[in-house]
Amino acid sequence: MHDTTANKHWHEPKAGTNAGSGDFKRPQMPYDRFMEAEGVPVFRGIGVRRVQDLPMTPWKRLGGKGSYIQLYGTEGLWGMYIVEVPGAGALNPERHVYEKIVLVVEGRGSTEVWNDGDSKRHVFEWQKGSVFTIPLNAHHRIINAASSPALLLCGTSAPNQINLTDNLDFVFNCPYAFKDRFAGEEDFFKPKDDIEPDPVRGLAMRRTNLIPDIYTAELPLDNRRSPGYRRVEPHMGGNRFYTFIGQHETGRYSKAHKHHSTAVLIAIQGKGYTYTWPEALGMTPWKDGHGDKVLRQDYEPVGIVSAAPMSGDWYHQHFGISKGGLRLAAWHGPNNHPALKAGRPGEAMRDVWAIDVNKGGNAIPYHLEYPYIRKEFEETMRREGAASRMEPVLYDGPPPEGMEVPDVM
Repeated sequence: MHDTTANKHWHEPKAGTNAGSGDFKRPQMPYDRFMEAEGVPVFRGIGVRRVQDLPMTPWKRLGGKGSYIQLYGTEGLWGMYIVEVPGAGALNPERHVYEKIVLVVEGRGSTEVWNDGDSKRHVFEWQKGSVFTIPLNAHHRIINAASSPALLLCGTSAPNQINLTDNLDFVFNCPYAFKDRFAGEEDFFKPKDDIEPDPVRGLAMRRTNLIPDIYTAELPLDNRRSPGYRRVEPHMGGNRFYTFIGQHETGRYSKAHKHHSTAVLIAIQGKGYTYTWPEALGMTPWKDGHGDKVLRQDYEPVGIVSAAPMSGDWYHQHFGISKGGLRLAAWHGPNNHPALKAGRPGEAMRDVWAIDVNKGGNAIPYHLEYPYIRKEFEETMRREGAASRMEPVLYDGPPPEGMEVPDVM
C-alpha cells in the first residue's frame, strides 16, 4: 500500500508489530509557526525575573519592538508578548479575532478603538499600571504620549484561535463586528469600581474594561491563599480570558496548592519567589529526597512565573520577601481556569484549590508543609530588612511524624 508522493511510501506492519516509528518529536502547532514567522524572539521557560529584560527586536507587523513569551504549561492554552511603543509614536492599527488583555509596564499614552462604520474613534488614556482589554475583533491603535518608549505586556487567546482555524487571513481580516462585545458605547472604557460576586464561585468581581492603576486598585478581603489575602476578578469586555489580582500581606506567604497548567503570575508590587513541583513528588519533596526536582523562579516588578509549568497537577507556593506586600496579577487565558472548564452542566463542584488537603481540598495547610519552607522564609525576610508575620498559631496542628526543621539549603 503506497501513496503517490515522490520517493515516499508506507508499508503495513508485519504481524505482531505496530505501525509507525514509535518515537517521534512533538510537531509544531500553527501558533508556533506563526510566532517564528513574525521574526521576533520567542522566550520559553517557567518564568523571568523581569519582562523588561527580555530581548526585543523590530516587529514589522506591530510597528514597535517586542518578543513573544510562551511559558511552559501555557502552550496552546493562551499566549503572551511584550511590545515597546516608540517614543512619541504609535503601533500599527490592527484587529484580530482573539481576546487581548494589556498591562502597561512603563509609559503613558492612549488607545483608539472603533468598529467598521463608526462615526468616530473611542479614545481612552493609560499610564504605568493601567490594565485594559481590546474588544474582540475591534480595530485599535495604541499611541505613546511620551518621548520615551512605552512598554506593554499583553495576554491573548491567539493560540486558541490560530490553532483552531490555521488561517491568518481569517484571524486578522475577518470583517465581522462583535457588537455584543463592543457597540461603540460612550462609557465602555469608563472605570467601574462596583464589587459583585462572580456568578460561579461567589468571589469578588468588578465588571470594568479599564483599571487605571493596578498598583492602587482596591482589593476586597479574600483570605483564601494566606491570612489577610485580598483579591478581585476584573471581568473585562465579556471575555473568556480569566484574570484576577491578589495581594499577600507583608510578612505572610501563600499556602502551597495544586492545579493543572494555565496560570501565570505577574509580580506587580514587591519581590519574591515561587516554588513549583509535580503532584507525584508529594507534599514534602525536600523531605523525601526530591528537592532537586523542585523548580524555583525569583521575580520583582514586572516578573512572571508559570505556576504549573508542565502537564498534570503541580503544587506551587508563593513568597513575598520585601517590606511591602506582594501584589500579583494572575492570567489564566480563556476557559482554562479549573472552575470554568467545560463539563456536565449543574455538576456539583467545590473550591478545592482553596481548601486544605485534610479537609478534602488541594491546599497544604501550614502545619503539614516541610518546616524548611518557614525557616527559609524567615531568614530571607531578615536579609531583606523585614520581619516575618507568620505567627506560631498559623502552624497549629501536629506536624507529620519524623519531620524535623533542617538547615536552610
